[in-house]
Amino acid sequence: MNIFLSTATSFFFGFLMTPVLIMILKRINFMEVSGGRKIHAGSIPSMGGIAIVVASFLGLFAWLSFDQIVETRYFLVGLGIMFSVGLRDDLIELTAFQKLIGQSIPAFFVIVMADIRISGLYGFLGIYEIPYLASVMLTFFAILVFTNSFNLIDGADGLAGSLSLVTLTILGFWFYSVGMVSYSLISFTLVGAVLAFLVFNWHPAKIFMGDTGSLSLGFALTVLVVLFVDKTGTMAPWEGLKLHAPFAAGLAFLIVPVYDTVRIFVKRSMKGKSPLKPDKSHVHHFLIRMGLKHNQVALTLGTVKLLFIALVFLGNSLNDHILFPFLALVAVTLGIWMDKQTLKSIKTNCKKMPSLSQKHGRKERKRMVRKRKPEISKSVFSDNEINMN
Repeated sequence: MNIFLSTATSFFFGFLMTPVLIMILKRINFMEVSGGRKIHAGSIPSMGGIAIVVASFLGLFAWLSFDQIVETRYFLVGLGIMFSVGLRDDLIELTAFQKLIGQSIPAFFVIVMADIRISGLYGFLGIYEIPYLASVMLTFFAILVFTNSFNLIDGADGLAGSLSLVTLTILGFWFYSVGMVSYSLISFTLVGAVLAFLVFNWHPAKIFMGDTGSLSLGFALTVLVVLFVDKTGTMAPWEGLKLHAPFAAGLAFLIVPVYDTVRIFVKRSMKGKSPLKPDKSHVHHFLIRMGLKHNQVALTLGTVKLLFIALVFLGNSLNDHILFPFLALVAVTLGIWMDKQTLKSIKTNCKKMPSLSQKHGRKERKRMVRKRKPEISKSVFSDNEINMN
């Protein structure tokens, strides 16, 4: 019951706060203008992540028991710090180094203080236990990379919200099934807040989440997935639904941002470009070039992610040696198909577009038509004047 009430509370506050936030951001003219890498039309207020995070914390502190707050306090502190980093970056852009330092602090809280980390390889490559320092470094790297990967995927209306909704809902049910009620409540509370935000972020979006939202959600998702991977990798089969391929499951939960980041890194490196330089080569950009609208992009990638997660749960008896390369192969195959379809769509659209001479001819005819109108009216008035005389 507390899980339902917390979800409803976060949705209620998020639904009430977001329109007010939109109005305030418009009043202070804090808008995201189209152009460059921005593919929206007009000026849209950003920083909608304020409503997501504030609504989530209101729901959590209203329904988490004291013992549950103590249990999850380091995660909540880390989420609050990441929220402040994203908020600062939206207000005054941080340098890459400043952002790295800011993101390292919440990572320290969840890894060292809360002990949420990848504690081993769970039999993958024949390795079970790894040294503590290696475990900390591996988890630290994963949190920073996947948090920023999720931040980069937030480029189409409703996309980041839809992807997080799929992951949080499934993780919420799984945490509850294995007795991790506190983290189940956190997952579903975030679901409520994201759902409320999607009402206003769905295409055509009235507000964007900004770094305030994407960094906060990316951090929460990554930490919860790390917790899921370690729990399913170390738990006994009788404790609940155990997946024997924890890394493949983690990959499935984060498949879209992970694939997008790896793909861009490889392509830019092969072309001799900086992997960190922003451009319009992300997955959602390619899908939009194929002719899909923003809402279709969100639904397509959300469905793809759901199918990958379904594959992992259906093959829960398989280990990482089979499932991980299989998922990677499927992702690469889909990516190659998408690239070919995008190129085909661009060529088709180019053929349908009129040539420059045709465009010039049309513009000239329109110009002549516009010129003809005042000349006709002038002659009419002059004739009337002659008749009157």
